[in-house]
Amino acid sequence: MASSVPGPLPLPESRYDLSTYMGRVYHCAEISDPTMLFTTSKQLEDAKNLISDYRNGRVTEVSEQFWTAKKILDSTVHPDTGETVVLPFRMSSCVLSNLVVTAGMLTPGLGTAGTLFWQIANQSLNVAVNYSNANKSHPLSTTQLIQNYAIAVTSSCGVALGLNAIVPRLRNVSPNTKMILGRLVPFAAVVSAGIVNVFAMRSQEIKKGISVFDKDGNEVGKSKTAAVYAVGETAASRVINATPIMVIPPLILVRLQRGFLKGKGLGIQTLVNLGLIAATSFIALPFALAIFPQYQGIDIHRLESDLAGKKDKNGDIIDKVYFNRGI
Repeated sequence: MASSVPGPLPLPESRYDLSTYMGRVYHCAEISDPTMLFTTSKQLEDAKNLISDYRNGRVTEVSEQFWTAKKILDSTVHPDTGETVVLPFRMSSCVLSNLVVTAGMLTPGLGTAGTLFWQIANQSLNVAVNYSNANKSHPLSTTQLIQNYAIAVTSSCGVALGLNAIVPRLRNVSPNTKMILGRLVPFAAVVSAGIVNVFAMRSQEIKKGISVFDKDGNEVGKSKTAAVYAVGETAASRVINATPIMVIPPLILVRLQRGFLKGKGLGIQTLVNLGLIAATSFIALPFALAIFPQYQGIDIHRLESDLAGKKDKNGDIIDKVYFNRGI
C-alpha cells in the first residue's frame, strides 16, 4: 500500500469517503481491480517515487496522477512491509485466483477424492492469501505456518466429507431438497474452514498484539484488543464474501440444468458455471471487503490501559489510534 512509503506527511486515505460504506465499496473495487495485475516494474517504481515526493513535501498537488500512483501501490504493495505481494495472492488477483478452485469445489458429484483435492487446493490458496496480506506485526514461523495449514485443511475436508455423508441419509426430505443441500456442502466447508484458517494463520497477532499508530502514522504501541478486532472482522468478511459466491451460482446452475442446460454437454455446463462464479465474484468482492475498513481508528480507552496517556509528536494526548486490519 501507499502508506508503506516513508515520509513525515500523511497521505489522504482515498479519493472516496471511507467513513461511508459505499465509499469503501468504490475504494475496494479499485484495489481489487484485475487490470492492476498488468502493472510493470517501472510503473510501480514511478508510483513509489511520486508518493514519496508527496509524503516528503516535494509535491503538494493531489492530481489524477497521484491517485493512479496510490491505486497501484494499494493493490500491489503490502502496507506494513512495503514489499510487493506475490502476484496470485494480491487482492487484484483474488477473483481470478479463486475462480478455478471455486468451480472445482462446486462441481456436482465429485466423490471423495475430488472433494478432498479441491478442498485442499482451496485452503492452500487461502493460506497463501492470508499469509501474504496479514498484518505483519508478528510474522509466523515455518512450523506455525505448516501447523495452521494442517488445521485449515483438516477442518475443510472434515466438514465437506461429513456433510456429504449425512445429506443423502436425511429422512423426510425430498430428493430436490437433498440435491440443493448437496450443492451447498462446499459453502459450509469453505465458511467453517475459512474462519479457522484466518484465526489460525493470525493467532500470533492475538497473542502478542498488533501495532497501533497515531494520526500521523507513528507507532504508539501494541494492542491485543485491536488484534481481536482485526482478526475477527477479517474472518467475518471472508464469510460475507464466500456466501454469495458459494450459494448463488450453484442454485442458479440447478435451475439452468432443468431448462437451458438440460441435455447439454459437460463442457458447456462447465463454462456456464465458470461464468456464474466469475460474475458473482466480481460483483460481491468489493461489497464484502468494504464491510469493515482496512485501516480503522479506535478510541484509545477501549484498548489496554498501558496505551493511555501517550502523546504525539506535538505533545498532545493521543485519544484515538489506528491499525491495519489486514485482508
